[in-house]
Parts: sequence; structure tokens; C-alpha cells
Amino acid sequence: MLVNKLKVARVINGDLTQQQLAELVSCSRQTIHSIESSKFIPSVELSLRIAAALGVTVEDIFSLNVGSNISSEGEPQQIASGLKKAQTKK
Repeated sequence: MLVNKLKVARVINGDLTQQQLAELVSCSRQTIHSIESSKFIPSVELSLRIAAALGVTVEDIFSLNVGSNISSEGEPQQIASGLKKAQTKK
């Protein structure tokens, strides 16, 4: 599951409203609201624009909770296992 801290980052890094952030990253206020309420997963490009506008990294806002189900099709354990293996090889 994708975990996001967009609302916290938005308030801490400039005390921006949803509308102000939306204007900075060229999207709608509704998109920002949907991301904050975990109803929409932003594209890589939008994630990068949001992070740049807030002066943080993408990882500061978004993270993957590998301990939870990513989907209902049985692949989460394989993905989580693969991520753990990749992390230990670094």
C-alpha cells in the first residue's frame, strides 16, 4: 500500500492550501485532495513536481508499506520479498 504524507508536508513546508499547491504543480485542487485522502495515486511526474514544489524528496512524501497487501492477486509477498532482497544487496 502506498503511504503518503502529502497533507503534513504541504502544511509544514510552506503552509500551502490545496489550491496553492495545485497551481504550483499544474493540477487541480481535487487531484491534491484525492492524493491526500489516498483515493488517487499520482504519476511519477506529478510526484516529482509535488516534491520539488515543497522542497522535499519524493520519499519524504510517499512510501511503500511492504508489510501490507499491495493488491488482492497474491503478488504482494513476491514483491515485498524482492524488495527486501534488493535492499540487502546494497
